[in-house]
Amino acid sequence: MSMNEMNARRDAMKKMGGMGFLGLLAAAGMITPQMALAAWNKGAFEAKTLADTLKALGAGTPVESKDVVLNAPDIAENGAVVPVSVTSNLPKSQQVAILVEKNPNALTAQFTIPEGTEASITTRVKMGQTSDVYALVKSDGKFYIAKKEIKVTLGGCGG
Repeated sequence: MSMNEMNARRDAMKKMGGMGFLGLLAAAGMITPQMALAAWNKGAFEAKTLADTLKALGAGTPVESKDVVLNAPDIAENGAVVPVSVTSNLPKSQQVAILVEKNPNALTAQFTIPEGTEASITTRVKMGQTSDVYALVKSDGKFYIAKKEIKVTLGGCGG
C-alpha cells in the first residue's frame, strides 16, 4: 500500500468516525442531522490567523475574563498531545473554543455547551511550536477570553 493510499484511508477513517459519532447522537435523539451540520464552522477552522478566526467565529474583540479558566502545562514535552482544559464560570455559557496562535489553523477545537450544562471541557491539542493558547467562551451572546503561553520542546506537527 502506497503512502498516498494510506493517507487517503486514514482521512476516510477520520471522517467516518466523526460521522459515526454524530450518527449516534442523531439516533439517540440528542441532535438532528441539521444541527450537526450547522455546528461546523468551516470558515473558522480554515482561518489562518487568530484575528481571522475570531472574525469567523463572530467574536470581534473578546474581553479578557478571570471567569474563563484555562488549564494547561507550562511546558509540553510532546506537542502532538498537549492536554488542555477550559472551565467557564460565566452564566449562560454557550460555546467554548480553543485556539493556538502559531498553528497553521488557529482554531483547534470548538464545543457547543447545551443550556443547563456545566461549561467544562478537557481535550488534547496538537501544537507545532511554542505559542499562546486561547480559551474563547461565548456567554449570553458575548465573547470572553483567557490566554496562556505553552512552551513546546518537541513539535507535534512533524517538527
